[in-house]
Amino acid sequence: MAGADHAPPTLEGAFATPERKREYNRRLFATIAPRYDFITRFLSFGRDRHWKARLVDLAAIRPGARVLDLACGTGDLAYAALARGGVPVGLDLTPRMIALARARPSSHGVSWVVGDMTSLPVTSTSFDVITTGYGLRNVPDLPRALAEMHRVLRPGGVMCALDFDRPGHPWVRAAYLAYLTVVGSALGWVLHRDPDTYRYIPASIRRYPGARGVVALMQAAGFRDVRCLPVFGGFMAMHIGVK
Repeated sequence: MAGADHAPPTLEGAFATPERKREYNRRLFATIAPRYDFITRFLSFGRDRHWKARLVDLAAIRPGARVLDLACGTGDLAYAALARGGVPVGLDLTPRMIALARARPSSHGVSWVVGDMTSLPVTSTSFDVITTGYGLRNVPDLPRALAEMHRVLRPGGVMCALDFDRPGHPWVRAAYLAYLTVVGSALGWVLHRDPDTYRYIPASIRRYPGARGVVALMQAAGFRDVRCLPVFGGFMAMHIGVK
């Protein structure tokens, strides 16, 4: 019989160590993969596609540019990069997500890789642009992941990220997290018979450094001209940095 140390991590234990978070995320996103697009649209009030289109515009992808989309999910940003003439590679920790991304129409022209953002299986200085949607908050070791992004970008390359933020005002933040907890619990129960499934989102936001903290971490990783753009009244944020 497997010991307790080998039991799948619960939500309460998912953030104890980077490895526990990595294991939890691998299992979680394999579970929610078929409903991932629905959930992102639902929780963004239908604005998710608009935000991603804006992110890709900010990346200023030129024809022929090599683009690495991290935590690619079902491939929205990778396909958007392809539509702008880029040569995209989509990477995700979860094989089920990669399978769904690959199964979408017009997948020719995109390469798909199962991999870890904290140890990218690509050579240094090999990409012009990195994009990630909701990847920074979920990565088990954010400083290490940012260092990896910096490593694989070419000089002058751009990293663009979209993610949830933590509102600065305490009562707004409390109300926001309470809303996500209640809605997440209901969705988790209805869709998976497990209220913890989407309670992971507010739990991860509570432990996320927030927009200003991400700016500092990007600068520490070597990025310059780092900018943070508030989205959706500050409930979301985009980060842009240059190598």
